[in-house]
Amino acid sequence: MLLNSHQPLAERMRPVKLDELVGQEHLTGPNGVIRKAILSGNIPSMILWGPPGVGKTTIANIIANEVKKPFYTLSAVSAGVKDVREVIEKAKHSPRSILFIDEIHRFNKSQQDALLGAVEKGTITLIGATTENPSFEVNSALLSRSQVYTLRPLGEDQLLAMIQQALTRDEELKKRHVEIKEHQALLNISGGDGRKLLNLVELICESVPGDVVVTDKLVMELAQKHIAIYDKSGEQHYDIISAFIKSIRGSDPNAAVYYLARMIEGGEDVKFIARRMVILASEDIGNANPTALIMATNVFQAVNIIGYPEARIILSQCVVYLASSPKSNASYMAIESALSAVNNTGDLPVPLAIRNAPTKLMKNMDYGKGYQYAHSYEGNFVNMEFLPDKIKGTKFYEPGNNVREEELRKYLRSLWKEKYGY
Repeated sequence: MLLNSHQPLAERMRPVKLDELVGQEHLTGPNGVIRKAILSGNIPSMILWGPPGVGKTTIANIIANEVKKPFYTLSAVSAGVKDVREVIEKAKHSPRSILFIDEIHRFNKSQQDALLGAVEKGTITLIGATTENPSFEVNSALLSRSQVYTLRPLGEDQLLAMIQQALTRDEELKKRHVEIKEHQALLNISGGDGRKLLNLVELICESVPGDVVVTDKLVMELAQKHIAIYDKSGEQHYDIISAFIKSIRGSDPNAAVYYLARMIEGGEDVKFIARRMVILASEDIGNANPTALIMATNVFQAVNIIGYPEARIILSQCVVYLASSPKSNASYMAIESALSAVNNTGDLPVPLAIRNAPTKLMKNMDYGKGYQYAHSYEGNFVNMEFLPDKIKGTKFYEPGNNVREEELRKYLRSLWKEKYGY
């Protein structure tokens, strides 16, 4: 049963006001920088960085609607320098026009350079959306003239709120009786992507006549029938890279090479694949095999020089190596634990003994007093507390259960005794 609308549900439900937006309260809530910018009418050029389906395009549309400025939009997938220059020419007649560029990371250097002058002069206010780290994909000159705002993945409660909004507010869905009896499959398949979630809800409603009772089994059956082919600019892109990463993490070189082949055949950017492997080499292998990070970094550099088709061989070698390597997420867990401590305890004072003391005044204030220089002691080690008093004795790093990190554990145990087991 097709719903009587030409627009997809995700478009029909796209918020037009900040108060309608689900998620991103740190940017659009009462104290959010974007809300404050809208209220002041002073919108800076910005890069919105975050995963798919969390509100990047929606925020750009809301900004344009709220500040009542001319609004132009381009997709970096299809637009070129000529399109950029045409928009800039139009914007000259209305300063501070807003230009929204979706997937700005896909613009090459010359395309990004074409924006620079207009952004500098204030001819346009640029809003770029990207799923990729802008530090890698947006050139430094343009990046320095823009604010970078990070959008967070949507949580379970937020995704369920989006479904409820759609069922109670959408004119088409209100005509149907839809009961969400189970929701886990909806959340799993959508992967935190709000747009994908709403499209899935619509697919279910179109596929089931009469009353709709959503169960995990129903969702899985319908989703399997509608799996899309790989599209580097579409939703399946994120499913394939997820499968690729999880296959390497799961030490399955066969599956990992298969998903690598899917991406290569789909025309995926060689840098995108290589960059993901650099991250994985540290996050999922770490000190279980430190050479993994060195190899992945070298591969990133190599494929940039070589390019396709030969780069496929280099990528394959690295994929097989990473998948076949022992795994550890101990370093990843350590920094996550430390960040949690920082967020919970705030800016704790650094112990006086290890503070920098470049001036006489600081020395008189006991900066550096009592510091014990490790190299002056046997084994180049002295048992001294370096953490702030409030969290002294805390252990953030727990070595993984693998040969290399067991060696690290033994060494740390010999130094710190009770902290690592004695």
